[in-house]
Amino acid sequence: MIIYIRRPFAHLFLIPNPWFLIFPMRGHETEIKLKVANPRATKRKLAELGFAATGPRRFERNLLFDFPDLRLRKARSALRLRFEKDRNLMTYKGAPLNHSGYKVRREIETKVEDGRQVREAFEALGLREMFRYEKYRTTYHQPLNSIDRNTKRADSSGEVVFDQTPIGDFLELEGPKRWIDSVARRLGYTRNDYITQSYAALYLARCVERGVKPGNMVFGKRR
Repeated sequence: MIIYIRRPFAHLFLIPNPWFLIFPMRGHETEIKLKVANPRATKRKLAELGFAATGPRRFERNLLFDFPDLRLRKARSALRLRFEKDRNLMTYKGAPLNHSGYKVRREIETKVEDGRQVREAFEALGLREMFRYEKYRTTYHQPLNSIDRNTKRADSSGEVVFDQTPIGDFLELEGPKRWIDSVARRLGYTRNDYITQSYAALYLARCVERGVKPGNMVFGKRR
């Protein structure tokens, strides 16, 4: 079903009669990243905790768009187009809310049939590709009846992804804060290990640290 709506993002496009198509709202996401030092040990630990991969790892090509005046970045928002082998996703991420230690922000995401046409539509509206990053992602879930041995309660629904990126390997935990804390602890992490920066921010920091001119966060060769 096609839904047209005038607010809340029409002001970003500065269109005289700004009725445009938006995508279904998913709500707010709560997530963190964790740096992975030993991928094999981490995957083994995930299996011990009852996590199972939902499928093979997937290669992602992610494009971030903004206007020439960078109004989305200045608003701490993001508009992303993701290309995978058999699907494309369009995602809007709002400014992070003030939740110490976690990244909490509004996320609106939907599958799109033709990512290239969506890109053309973005460009027709004045948006430009500002940054590109690649990664391999494996998604893990626990059975709904999994029990936390410490709290003796069933875990809340959440998702763990294992990302292999040009700047290293990371876990992303998304779900309720209590669930994130429980899973991170059982994986051997503390809240001091929580990372809330985006991959773009982590990549920029890596370039600054190494004195390298930033470009796109892409692999030299497919892994």
